[in-house]
Amino acid sequence: MDVKIALLPGDGIGPEVIESAVKVLDEVCEKSNFSLSYSTYSFGGNSYDKFGTPLTEETLQGCYNSDVILLGAVGGPKWEDLQHNLKPEAALLKLRKSLGLFANVRPAIVYPSMFGSSTLKEEVVRGIDMVIFRELTGGIYFGEPRGIDKKQGWNTMLYSEEEVERIARKAFEAARLRRRKVTSVDKANVLEVSQLWRDTVKKVHNEFPDVDLNNMYVDNAAMQLVKDPGQFDIILTSNLFGDILSDVASMITGGLGMLPSASIGEKHSLYEPVHGSAPDIANTNSANPIAAISSVAMMLSNSLGMTKGAEIVESAIERVLAEGYRTQDIALQDSTVVSTTKMTELIINNIEDIYNEQAIGVFLL
Repeated sequence: MDVKIALLPGDGIGPEVIESAVKVLDEVCEKSNFSLSYSTYSFGGNSYDKFGTPLTEETLQGCYNSDVILLGAVGGPKWEDLQHNLKPEAALLKLRKSLGLFANVRPAIVYPSMFGSSTLKEEVVRGIDMVIFRELTGGIYFGEPRGIDKKQGWNTMLYSEEEVERIARKAFEAARLRRRKVTSVDKANVLEVSQLWRDTVKKVHNEFPDVDLNNMYVDNAAMQLVKDPGQFDIILTSNLFGDILSDVASMITGGLGMLPSASIGEKHSLYEPVHGSAPDIANTNSANPIAAISSVAMMLSNSLGMTKGAEIVESAIERVLAEGYRTQDIALQDSTVVSTTKMTELIINNIEDIYNEQAIGVFLL
């Protein structure tokens, strides 16, 4: 079976971390005799520079025709003054909507060797293991009417019952495989759209009586993430709130450069690191590739059916961190600071070691 992967390196450090992610993906798939083929497309700011649009029809069709999509990062100050429909971020919104990628899944865990990297105390971050399910194709980013004039700007936060039902069902299904606890985050005390959200989530919950449901206002959720993040298992929330809360969660775990994400629909799936394009360090070989590599682990598990390969990638990352290696963004006083390419090389070496150890173990049995 030949799996077709569309690569969207994007802007800034995107091409660098995607290069690292592909190397790791190739390593795991080669060990498993799994065949991949890649097609690379312009996306975001670099697409605008070449073609006058952040998302060309060729790129969109390439994504439609692929089995999986791997995205780097988009955006940067260079394109901030463009009108909204031409900004790199507009390509992300259009791609998500066009492919029906309604469920954004963002794990937030803390590797034991990263306890010291969080801005929170070790006893607060120890044991953090949560997943945020963010609705991705509805809400205020897509609601109409919207507009701006010289004295006003306006947007509409809109959700249908169907949109809430499908993301809620994904969250409850995931909770059954974890600690069976969903925290649904809204602002139902002041927003009618949030009242619909809460009512609909409660209705879907009736299908999952074995899962606990807790409703929480978004302002309290932000406070609780900093105060006691270990209380959360699955966080279910809307597009805008999820955008904000997932960044809060990523920082308390040690940095944006560490965390992966998946955007999933009925037919398509896209994987990308949570971090941005970081144009200030682009082409300096100093970007952290771990989030992109962890995104590959999610791809292996969720889309390619290679759960064991995903576990090996995560184990390799943890080994490298435990040995004290860090890129500059997560470096501690006693860390060995390495480049993007060196961090990638170290992870791949550990992947090889783990495969060899497991092969020897099987042989000894």
